[in-house]
Parts: sequence; structure tokens; C-alpha cells
Amino acid sequence: MRKAEARPRQHDHPGGTPRGAGPSLAPPGPMESPAGLSLEPSLYTVKAIFILDSFGQRLLAKYYDDTFPSTKEQKIFEKNIFNKTHKTDSEIAFLEGLTIVYKSSIDLFLYVVGSSCENELMLMSVLSCLFESLNHLLRKNVEKRTLVENMDGVFLVVDEIVDGGVILESDPQQVVQNVNFRLLPEPAAYGFVLFDYITGNSEHQEIIPERLYK
Repeated sequence: MRKAEARPRQHDHPGGTPRGAGPSLAPPGPMESPAGLSLEPSLYTVKAIFILDSFGQRLLAKYYDDTFPSTKEQKIFEKNIFNKTHKTDSEIAFLEGLTIVYKSSIDLFLYVVGSSCENELMLMSVLSCLFESLNHLLRKNVEKRTLVENMDGVFLVVDEIVDGGVILESDPQQVVQNVNFRLLPEPAAYGFVLFDYITGNSEHQEIIPERLYK
């Protein structure tokens, strides 16, 4: 799997001495707090991804830390975000010290949540990758009915993009390729599936054109 180009920086030791030898490849400029402590925004992680319908009801949600530890708190946050964003044309919102980027599609609202110091362009790249991957998976019908009918694949898409809050992939073509591979039959049956297709066995013919040659 191709990782996103930006990678999390290694944190400095408490004394401020960087780990390892040689020049640092990390982005410049950790912020200085009033107490003189080094505060480094991650720029490469997200706190949550969720999809709501046109009534603000949850269809999918993945939270990656304990900012909202209970389902009740999560749904309250989602409702507040929905009320703030569903009638606006903006793509970025700020609520409860968090940065939220979002996109609507027919009767769906897609959200990516990061901390207040996250890079907004990085969050937008995650949102764009999510939408374009779903657009391919759902055959350009990114709406509630098709999303619910293909929920297993939708969860796989989200997991290919973000794992444990860390951004793994920002290329939708790579995400779709990885998801299709995971949806293929087990490797042990691979040769039989290909043989059946070549010899005209109809049992597996729908699998090969859809997934094998992508």
C-alpha cells in the first residue's frame, strides 16, 4: 500500500534533542508555548470520520481517540456539527476546539475531524480521497440507499484511508485497488475462479470482470 506522502514526525526527547543522527526531515517550526515547551502539531492524523444522512442521523462513524469517549457524546457532537454545517456552502467548520472539513452529496454529509492545529489541506485530502473512493465503489451514486447497501465496502474504504487515526492513503485509485483485492476470494480459490471463467463456468463470471482486471 502506498502511504500518504506526509508522515508523522518523531517527537523530540524532553530536553529538546532530536532522536537519531543527521539532518531532520520533519517539517520546520514547532510552536512555542508560553512556558517554553515545544508543541508540535501532528498535521498527519484525524480524530474522526463520520457520514450522516440528510436528517443528521449517523450512517457510519469511526472515532480514533477518546475526545468523545461514549456513543452518546459522539452523537451529540455529530448533531451539533450537522446543525452548524448542513445549510452552509462552506467546506470548513470549527467547533469545540476542533477543525472539521465536510462535503455533501445528494442526501449524505461526509465529515473528517481533526484537532485545532491540524493542517486543513491534509484533512481536505482525506475527505477528497474518501469521496472519490466511494464515488467509484458506489458507481457514482454516492447517496444513502447505495451506501447502506454496500456498507461492508464503505467500511473497508475508510479503513484503507485511515488506521488508528493515522492517514495511510490519499490516492483514491490505490484505495479502490486495495478494497477490490480484499473483496476477492481467498488466494487458495483464485486458480479455480480463473479456470471457471476461462472455461465458461457461470458461477464466478461476475467476479472476474468486476475485480480481477481493475
